Amino acid sequence: MSFQPIVVGSGLVGWQFLQSTQDRQKEVFNASPLLKRDTDYFAQNIGSIKTAEDLVSDRRLLRVALGAFGLQDDIDSKFFIRRILEDGTTERTALANRLADERYKAFSKAFGFDNPFGPKTSSVGFAQDIVAKFRQQSFEVAVGESDQSLRLALNFKRGLTEIHESGSSENAQWFRLMGTPPMRTVLEKALNLPSSFGQLDIDVQKDVFQEKARARFGTDKISEMLEPDVMKKVVQTYLLQEQIGQFQTSNSGQIALTLLQSSRR
Repeated sequence: MSFQPIVVGSGLVGWQFLQSTQDRQKEVFNASPLLKRDTDYFAQNIGSIKTAEDLVSDRRLLRVALGAFGLQDDIDSKFFIRRILEDGTTERTALANRLADERYKAFSKAFGFDNPFGPKTSSVGFAQDIVAKFRQQSFEVAVGESDQSLRLALNFKRGLTEIHESGSSENAQWFRLMGTPPMRTVLEKALNLPSSFGQLDIDVQKDVFQEKARARFGTDKISEMLEPDVMKKVVQTYLLQEQIGQFQTSNSGQIALTLLQSSRR
């Protein structure tokens, strides 16, 4: 029996409660028997994995590997995942480099199966790093079972830190944010951008994101968005927009039901 994170309320109320209890809840969550068995197994066995085929052939290892990057839904797409890993990220034509979702690139790069000197699976600290990512992602998924918007808020806060710590240029960091669907969802909603926005040229999208971020949050720098006051504003704006959207959907549904009932009288 695994521990299910406790979420009290939704929107800003739920977020404030989660922030104040998250550390303790994660301690209990990480000690859950099933999670501990999976992470212990990964730590003990990943060092012996030398090829992408080895990894995709071991479902328990693959579950942790994919889950660490939020790709757990691809667990049954073994041929696809093997190709992602074997191609690596060095060549521009590699499959991960041709996909819009940046998570595949991060996943492939982390394991390094295209490295002529061997993958990173036996490197010092590799197992611990992947296990830490898997635990955090698993906690977010569990929170999402109660409230998906809170899951995305947690994901955004963590993901932005990872993007900044990558050491890439400012433009590269923005493109990575835009190419990570859960994070993009949060920022699009916080900036009140329409669903058709993603059809624009990618460079135009980046310019609009930055322009809107400057206007609403006072900065378009990834590093400055990580500052507590700015991050708080981003998350709160996103959650408020989510609540407004849910209220409007619920309200319009109630109006339609009332009109339908009235027409039958």
